[in-house]
Amino acid sequence: MPEDWLAVTLRFALYLDLMVLFGVSLFSLYALGPTNPSSGISRLYGRVAEAAALAGIVLSIWDVVAMAESMSGATRYSELTSHVFDMILTGTAVGAAWLVRLAVLAAGVVAAIAWRRNARRRQIGLAASGAIALATLAWAGHGAMDDGLRGVLHLAVDVTHLLAAGMWVGALVAFVVLSSARRTGTPHTVQTLSRAASGFATIGTCIVAMLIATGVVNYVLVAGPTFDALFTTPYGRLLLGKLALFALMLALAAGNRYRLSPRLAAAIRAGDSTGAVRALHKSLQTETCLAVLILALVAWLGLLSPVAA
Repeated sequence: MPEDWLAVTLRFALYLDLMVLFGVSLFSLYALGPTNPSSGISRLYGRVAEAAALAGIVLSIWDVVAMAESMSGATRYSELTSHVFDMILTGTAVGAAWLVRLAVLAAGVVAAIAWRRNARRRQIGLAASGAIALATLAWAGHGAMDDGLRGVLHLAVDVTHLLAAGMWVGALVAFVVLSSARRTGTPHTVQTLSRAASGFATIGTCIVAMLIATGVVNYVLVAGPTFDALFTTPYGRLLLGKLALFALMLALAAGNRYRLSPRLAAAIRAGDSTGAVRALHKSLQTETCLAVLILALVAWLGLLSPVAA
């Protein structure tokens, strides 16, 4: 494990939480189709997103406190002074990004409360809040290490990579919730699951293409046009582990698209979808677990140098 395990844990929690906020809110807008916005599943997605927004505020505050403790060399939180926080928040790019994140998350919570009777507006507000908050995490990673035009490109690539990952992770969480036994007890919900799974095929392909393209560009910007770092540094070995997990996710996603989703559609027509829903749910759970492991590695990778011995 890395020495600063708390920093890694907080980064991981923020990645996962903000991806759920953004991805689940967005999923509820593009994947539910004609489902009534006031339906039970839509309301549940709204509650999940609202909880993620509130958790994001708490995690962000904890993150900046831990950062202040690390930068100041304090051994206890009680030793921290306002000067340390002022230095971080007004004198660093990561501090400015933190302020933006906290502001948009708070605005998202307020909008969700104000638009509680308008499910579509609430989800749009939460999705926008989640997108901006998730994008701010790029300033705490390798994307902020360059200056000038290269720095702008690196941050743009990182932000795109984060948003694409958020769409995938959020969709997985939404699918797991939708396919759970408690949620698939009615024909309408099963129909919604089948329609969403079939409709996600094109979107999922675009997400994977974005992840691969931005991942390649990001590696070149971080480590250079060489494969040496993959085999000679802790950063490279963790990245190889991440790629292996990603390949497993792609295999499961392909199985969902070409085998389990058609099987569910056929089972609905036959009038017995229980087994097909259960099989799809288990596959989605496994894929989600792999995504969580990848995020843990990403949180760790963000604190490592690709040129370290």
